[in-house]
Amino acid sequence: MVQALDDEFVIVHAAELLTMRGPCRARTREEMSELSIIEDGAVYVRDGHIRAVGETPAILREHGSRGLDRHDASGKVVMPGFVDPHTHVVFAGSRESELRMKIDGKDYLDILREGGGILRTVRDTRAAAADELFAQSATRLKTMMSHGTTTAEAKSGYGLDKRTELRMLETVKRLGEELPIDLVPTYLGAHVVPPEFSGDPDGYVQFIIDEVLLDLPATGLARFCDVFCEEGAFDARQSRKVLLAAKAMGLEPKVHADEFGHTGGAELAAEVGAVSADHLARPSDDGIMAMARKCVVGVLLPGTPFSSMTGDYAEARRLIDLGVPVALATDLNPNCWNPSMQLAITLACYNMKMRPEEALMASTMNAAAAIGMETSVGSIDIGKKADLLVLDVPNHVSIPYRMGINLCELVLKDGRPLRSEPVSMA
Repeated sequence: MVQALDDEFVIVHAAELLTMRGPCRARTREEMSELSIIEDGAVYVRDGHIRAVGETPAILREHGSRGLDRHDASGKVVMPGFVDPHTHVVFAGSRESELRMKIDGKDYLDILREGGGILRTVRDTRAAAADELFAQSATRLKTMMSHGTTTAEAKSGYGLDKRTELRMLETVKRLGEELPIDLVPTYLGAHVVPPEFSGDPDGYVQFIIDEVLLDLPATGLARFCDVFCEEGAFDARQSRKVLLAAKAMGLEPKVHADEFGHTGGAELAAEVGAVSADHLARPSDDGIMAMARKCVVGVLLPGTPFSSMTGDYAEARRLIDLGVPVALATDLNPNCWNPSMQLAITLACYNMKMRPEEALMASTMNAAAAIGMETSVGSIDIGKKADLLVLDVPNHVSIPYRMGINLCELVLKDGRPLRSEPVSMA
């Protein structure tokens, strides 16, 4: 059951209050381990925003005399709501049949060439009515929220024609209006080349620029424009053309970069001033250093090589040590049906050797910076949104350690409970 809380309340006696307080930007190197933990911590919330943060005795002395509603977090961790900066949550259909293909040794590009992968989801999404697309996407989004995600990016990219791409972005807008979550929309028309332009990627790039990007900014349906800069999709020249056109029209660039091989995606992200470059399984040293100089956030997606069975994880340690601000995301999509940032954190620690502190910063403050939301979410700071989690674990290291269950006892969005129930450690 979801517990009711007043518009003014206080969370008290957190064993660890992970504030992530510090510079209002993506953190790098050692900063990623500085969680600014308050033991026996408390957070005072009023009208959906954080009004005071500190040790419980001090907060209660200042604000506890008015008979405030209290949530006792004794023995538990309190932290900012998770920010998921890379999702494909809006789509229709599913592709569970591809699991057998992957077990039999076929890779992502093999499946794509056989008409599966993205192109299968394109067929299903094009065929779905607006209400059906909304209902399927809302179900996934509610699961994300129950696992602690309070802000997320949501991409188009399974329409690849103007009508369906706009319907996807309209669905993102409707989801954000009808569900208690902040969604940041991204146009990903340059996901793969659609059947209508088979063998003519340059023609499709020109279609994107002439037929979609010219009209898209006026709709207000997208903040970012993303490109899949990869073998089998779009090369660096084609990607640059799309991103520069989008940037000229007021959309901020993002790049799917260097997932399967070095395609110059990291360098391109730095060149065009992208807010993030995502995947980064095989970037060059020059690309990494260019990203570090330009403070481009590297969004790592450990669920993707896990679900694709490639084992080709991004080298998180290398990226962090060279100064790239690193974020984590689920990459929720039909190939990687993972709605849980908790699982992404676990995979990052076990398979990419990220320290728990780094993975948690990457899932909050750095993730917020990867979608331009760092001034309102991502840390427990006075004036920010009261997007908060109470996790039924004794310390933050237990978050990646206790895997396979939802640790969220309480999820608050703008100070309103989305989930409130006991968590079993069995």
